[in-house]
Amino acid sequence: MPRDKNAARLRVVRHARLRKKVTGVAQRPRLCVFRSLRHIYAQIIDDTAGATLAAASSQEEAGKASGGQGAKLGVAATVGKLVAERAKAKGITQVVFDRGGYKFHGRIKALADASREAGLDF
Repeated sequence: MPRDKNAARLRVVRHARLRKKVTGVAQRPRLCVFRSLRHIYAQIIDDTAGATLAAASSQEEAGKASGGQGAKLGVAATVGKLVAERAKAKGITQVVFDRGGYKFHGRIKALADASREAGLDF
């Protein structure tokens, strides 16, 4: 068990370890996800150019879904679909998924599955 009990700092360490292996290039940019307690954000990034090619978040009007049971999962799926549509509009079909140091379940998995269903390949 790690000595440091700070969850945010441990996530940053996991993300740094993941980023050693995952980079986005022009042919296959990186789909980066950030999850806070209230919102979820997704960006498609070309690391060689240092540019964000497409982005979506739950704070946008298009990213908001109706409340209810499992509302955060629904919002994450909406954001995943939205970022995939914006990427396809720019001609991006293949990406590398960067889970941001989070476990691949819950909202992260919902966003990834919705992005795949909307046409992104990863």
